[in-house]
Amino acid sequence: MSFPKDFVWGAAAASYQVEGAAYEDGKGLSIWDTMCRQRGKVWEDNTGDIACDHYHRYKEDARLMGEIGLKAYRLSISWPRVLPEGVGKINQKGLDFYDRLINALMENGVQPWVTLFHWDYPYALYCRGGWLNQDSSDWFAEYTGVIVDKISDRVSNWMTLNEPQVFIGIGHQTGLHAPNLQLGFHDVLLAAHNALLAHGKAVQVIRARSKTKPTIGAALVGMTSMPATNSPEDIEAARGRMFSIWNKNCWNNTWFADPMVFGTYPQDGMKIFESEMPAIADGDMKTIRQPLDFYGANIYTGQTISSTGDGGTKSVKSPDGPPLTTMEWQVKPESLYWGPRFLYERYNLPIFITENGMGNCDWIHRDGKIHDPQRIDFLARYLSELKHAIDDGATVKGYFLWSIMDNFEWLFGYKQRFGIIYVDYATGERTLKDSAHWYKEVIASNGRRAL
Repeated sequence: MSFPKDFVWGAAAASYQVEGAAYEDGKGLSIWDTMCRQRGKVWEDNTGDIACDHYHRYKEDARLMGEIGLKAYRLSISWPRVLPEGVGKINQKGLDFYDRLINALMENGVQPWVTLFHWDYPYALYCRGGWLNQDSSDWFAEYTGVIVDKISDRVSNWMTLNEPQVFIGIGHQTGLHAPNLQLGFHDVLLAAHNALLAHGKAVQVIRARSKTKPTIGAALVGMTSMPATNSPEDIEAARGRMFSIWNKNCWNNTWFADPMVFGTYPQDGMKIFESEMPAIADGDMKTIRQPLDFYGANIYTGQTISSTGDGGTKSVKSPDGPPLTTMEWQVKPESLYWGPRFLYERYNLPIFITENGMGNCDWIHRDGKIHDPQRIDFLARYLSELKHAIDDGATVKGYFLWSIMDNFEWLFGYKQRFGIIYVDYATGERTLKDSAHWYKEVIASNGRRAL
């Protein structure tokens, strides 16, 4: 058996991670440009200055995507490439790049799925307070309008934000990611609230100004809890843990998803955060809650949960020596069963897996090829679980493999390789890995090859 008819088989990447050309053609600085200038923040002081040089090699990359048979490519727009100051004057050369990229993708039979914000926030706006500024959501709406006006005649699939849990939690609370802040929790919640307002206003702009009928969602961290057994008690414990908040950080699903879908912050979070909640203006939650067409979930792993027998839950420790990716994330294929299932049950929106994949120990072998059997096995296991979720009633409409090519992996620099296309960073040369040829067969068979 295969996946559902019209299932979207894609791959993904993000602007700062692949484009390079950080200082070309009028592009403004992003907070990742400035963070990479600080010694010791990124592995071996790597930067995204050149990255995969996708800015100059986009035609080749679009051709390779077509060769693999991708139905869709999830790309992101570099906000400061288009608006160097974040607002105001448009950088036409930057905007034209995305115009050409969209055309190149479509010429190769690949549909563009556009993420408006994947972390490369304009440095000029950061200097004006960034997500802490009460005008930040209006800045994002202005930027959204520029993009929609330019490419919505060909682009109909949109994501507003990628992983606010990360760019708020790790960027503004722990400071490991740009903009490298360690704010008090009140300000963390304020930044999160303004980002959610930005999401809502962006959806409004897309619906009002799109030249084609839009399909809109967001790509959230899919923090997945899985039951230790298939007993009703453990399943309920896992579901409860997946949608609960128990401490003062951003690592949860509901603080971001509930406002987007239900128009309310979750009660357990409100209780824990009560003394540090920012002011919420009349109409804010209505603005944040806009009709969405799908729920995007980035799922790589998960935690196993059991019932304590008295209404509580507990994490179950993995056996010693668990299977790990090079990111030291545990290999948990069943996360692609329980994550989509629980998310669909709670939010009643079609699910797209907007990221899934693995960091692997890849190099060019003596035969000139890149053999990555671990990645093929990883993907086959996860896709089999995803098909199981669909068979059990979850509406899942697509899968975006992370990543189309090796790229700049944020604070890990070029240490980690997630791609199905190998990139020689010294020369820019691309080589399809074994996993790319395998994924081509998966797509051609509508998933049967993975089952």
